[in-house]
Amino acid sequence: MAELNENLISITKANQNFSEVARKCKELGKVYILKNNKIAFCLECIDSEQNEKFELTDEEMFQIASKRVLKKYHKAFEELAK
Repeated sequence: MAELNENLISITKANQNFSEVARKCKELGKVYILKNNKIAFCLECIDSEQNEKFELTDEEMFQIASKRVLKKYHKAFEELAK
C-alpha cells in the first residue's frame, strides 16, 4: 500500500502544480487524483512514440509545423504583408 500512496495527489495540488503531477506520472506510470479524499481521476503516462494511436499523418504534421512557424514569425509576416 505504500506504493499507492506515492501515486495519490489531491485535486488542489494537481491544479496548483500540474508539472509535479506530470513528473510523478512519468516516474510512476500512473497518478491518482483525489477529490474529497476519494480517487476521482487516474492519469496514466503513455509513450506516444510506442503507441500507434498517436501517430500523426503527414498532413497533421504539416499543420502543426505550419502553426509553429506562423506563431514564431508572426511579426515578420505582418511586416512583409505591408
